Amino acid sequence: MIELNQLDLHNRRFFDQLLGEGEVSVQCQGDINALIQESLLAGVWRVQYVDEHQQVIRDTIEVADIPGLVRQMTFDGAVDNIDLNQLEIPDDVYNAAPLLSEIHDQLGQQQIGSDPHIINLSLLPHTEQDLAYLSDQLGIGPIIILSRGYGNCRISSTLTRHVWWVQYFNSQETLILNTLEISPVPEVACASQEDIDDSGQRLQEILGIY
Repeated sequence: MIELNQLDLHNRRFFDQLLGEGEVSVQCQGDINALIQESLLAGVWRVQYVDEHQQVIRDTIEVADIPGLVRQMTFDGAVDNIDLNQLEIPDDVYNAAPLLSEIHDQLGQQQIGSDPHIINLSLLPHTEQDLAYLSDQLGIGPIIILSRGYGNCRISSTLTRHVWWVQYFNSQETLILNTLEISPVPEVACASQEDIDDSGQRLQEILGIY
């Protein structure tokens, strides 16, 4: 992490021009007050901490697959698992219960370094009532990650630890793939080590110009 607060406005604008805006941005709600945007260099992020009036109080650049703030705070206050014994299934909800049971079992098996578990809702029978009930039980978390690198992808955290909605849309904003992913952060949102290495080489070329 590199602090930019000590720079004057002229130098900060230079960083704005140099880094530009990349394919991934993060919308933060709740107690996570930050503006997060990946630069044109994959794995190089601009993270600006803001006050309640959206005024920047801390300006940083972070080199990472995903900013540490996302990993550290997304699931603060989230439940560790679903209490299946407390579920009250409405009569018009048919297929949500077995999906919640699958999520419960997978969360019980998750360990550091585990492969992500993906439930492809687009391939499974379900109703709008099923999806609404799933959303109610999982809760709505504070983080939304928007990625344009693999089409238009919207990644939303829940209030159940390590459970994310990962949804892909076409150019008409029609939902074409709807999944639930169990992982600390979905891989589609993260810069790979190969991408970060490539960014290092590109930065050397840019510095050569100056």
